[in-house]
Amino acid sequence: MFNIEDDPQGNVILIGRLDAVSAPIARQHLEGIETSTRLDFSQLEYIASIGLGLLAATQRRLMERGEGLTLSGLNPHLREVFSLAGFEGVFRFE
Repeated sequence: MFNIEDDPQGNVILIGRLDAVSAPIARQHLEGIETSTRLDFSQLEYIASIGLGLLAATQRRLMERGEGLTLSGLNPHLREVFSLAGFEGVFRFE
């Protein structure tokens, strides 16, 4: 199960498992982000490579406009996934 939603402060909350099945839902939401945005991973249990690719594409698009994503609330496992993928210098982490 996966859900993605905006909170009242403008943060995007990722919930559940971001995998190949849920990627179209995530893609649609991420394509709507136009300014610097904080993504809250505190409720995300799992991210597959397709999810990493969606986030990288969103970051690339935003950086072309001088904007970007900030990732927060990553559990140790997810943080390790981002590190192993070489994304330490691509995203801002909180």
